[in-house]
Amino acid sequence: MKITLIAGARPNFMKIAPIIQAIKKAKDKGQNINYRLVHTGQHYDKNMSGSFFEELNIPKPDANLECGGGTQAEQTAAIMIAFERELIANPVDLVMVVGDVTSTMACSIVAKKLDTKVAHVEAGIRSWDLSMPEEINRMVTDSITDYFFTTTALADENLRKAGVTDDRIFFVGNVMIDTLLANRHRFHQPEFFNKLGLEKGNYFVLTMHRPGNVDEAEKLKQLMQEIVAHSGGLPIVFPIHPRTAKIFDELGIKADNLKIVDPLGYLQFNYLVENAKAVITDSGGITEETTVMGIPCITLRENTERPETITIGTNELIGTNPKNIKPALEKLFNGEWKKGGIPELWDGKAAERIVDVLVKLYG
Repeated sequence: MKITLIAGARPNFMKIAPIIQAIKKAKDKGQNINYRLVHTGQHYDKNMSGSFFEELNIPKPDANLECGGGTQAEQTAAIMIAFERELIANPVDLVMVVGDVTSTMACSIVAKKLDTKVAHVEAGIRSWDLSMPEEINRMVTDSITDYFFTTTALADENLRKAGVTDDRIFFVGNVMIDTLLANRHRFHQPEFFNKLGLEKGNYFVLTMHRPGNVDEAEKLKQLMQEIVAHSGGLPIVFPIHPRTAKIFDELGIKADNLKIVDPLGYLQFNYLVENAKAVITDSGGITEETTVMGIPCITLRENTERPETITIGTNELIGTNPKNIKPALEKLFNGEWKKGGIPELWDGKAAERIVDVLVKLYG
């Protein structure tokens, strides 16, 4: 069988890396399975994407569609036009998309219109918040997907409620955790770790990039003021997202314990997370990683598509009201944060299960 794997933005790279390794392993065992890797170019900054290919041993893509930049609509259109040409020139049995970025949705639509089967890895997760572009990407992708690979039993249930039959749903676990566990021994200190005087368990990691938190200058300012004021003077390491940096610079926010750094590669960023006292974030993927690493996570969002990180893991959803930060940090400093556990099948073998299913389907 021939598969095209789609990678578009930073979260995708962590999800395709173990799938590529599992395909190679199956092929070495004599299975008739081949893949073509297509990078849409949705993220094109070196720190935001390029280093991930090197760090996670992802081979050079067979094609780079170079569709970075533009509005949501412009980027979706550019990816669809370029991927249509790519798929016509290189037909396959199956197009596999991962996650919930623009590339996920755009390439799924193209594949289906060219009568090619679609498999969605991380299918069925829902925030039920249509103000999030990612939620629209998930819902559209799942509405035309043929094979659904899920991270949790709740995702299975979401798909069943949408009318998907059980024979197309495969609960395999979380490929992001495959990557985390496979590379944990390779995490290493960023160069600034000692220069900033960071000590294990004695600093915070902060990430923010969602429009609702960073696009309004006053909202961002209030969030930062509350985080700084109630951090107990501990260093706050903030690898700043490019979209956040523009607004942040204009605000002129400064504090002795606020350490602004450039975006980091996967291995250095997760070293920071694994050794932090806690993480404050509005990311979805980071809440999964903190859950597996047992690190307290405070999420600045009103909802999440990963509720298992709250019901089972170390994550707490506190909303986007800056005033909610103080009680959350007080809870942390008082030693009252939950220990958390690890969700079912988040064991580092999800990609192997995916490839086993594909071999049975196309064997």
